[in-house]
Amino acid sequence: MAFTRATGKHRRPGRIQRSTARAAGVAALAATGVVGTLTPPAHAAESAAEQTGLTPVVAIGDTVADRIADQVAAQQHAAEVAEAERKAVEAARERAAQAAAEAAERAREAKERAAREAERKRLGTYVSPIAGSYVSTGYKSGGAVWSSGSHTGVDFHAAGGTPVRAVGMGTVVEAGWGGAYGNQIVIRMNDGTYTQYGHLSSIGVSVGQRVAPGTQIGLSGATGNVTGAHLHFEARTSQEYGSDIDPVAYLRSHGVTI
Repeated sequence: MAFTRATGKHRRPGRIQRSTARAAGVAALAATGVVGTLTPPAHAAESAAEQTGLTPVVAIGDTVADRIADQVAAQQHAAEVAEAERKAVEAARERAAQAAAEAAERAREAKERAAREAERKRLGTYVSPIAGSYVSTGYKSGGAVWSSGSHTGVDFHAAGGTPVRAVGMGTVVEAGWGGAYGNQIVIRMNDGTYTQYGHLSSIGVSVGQRVAPGTQIGLSGATGNVTGAHLHFEARTSQEYGSDIDPVAYLRSHGVTI
């Protein structure tokens, strides 16, 4: 006996027809609100989220944000470190410049002190009235040529026109004709003593003028009571005649080699 497939309305629906029917049913339930009120299980929601890929997207977003924040913080820290280093270098340069300026100032002050000391020593030194000369007639030598009966100074050998120098620092108190001394100069020295320079051919200073050791004050000659050109030099305790002291001992006491 042969079997035959049922036909007509009793035939089973195909796969496409079942899917279509299922979709139509879900649509109908949605229309009634039934689907909207149903809460899926938690594992179903997680499964759905995993299938949609939303969770990985959020996780990646958070990681990128963290990395950006870390980079910003690192850059800010690097900037702060660089700024601190710049300030440290600038401060070091300022300290070095200040130290150099202070050292230069100390050097300048030391140089000025040395110059002042050298000048003080120079002004405090004494020299021979005729450079490179010698005493041709000594102190207290006797003879009729001197009105007092003895030589009140010393004679330095010098040809006419030889430069005559102030032996030390002082002020000119006489500059002119001095009778038997011819053209003469008298200087009040800084230590209160007096020096006299006689028989000059010319005078190069004036009364009241300050002179330093070695200053040229005139030229040697043969004016006054003389027998030839030379320099008559006296050392005195006062400006007046008769207060004479040993000129050689006077110069030697001030460091001059005669």
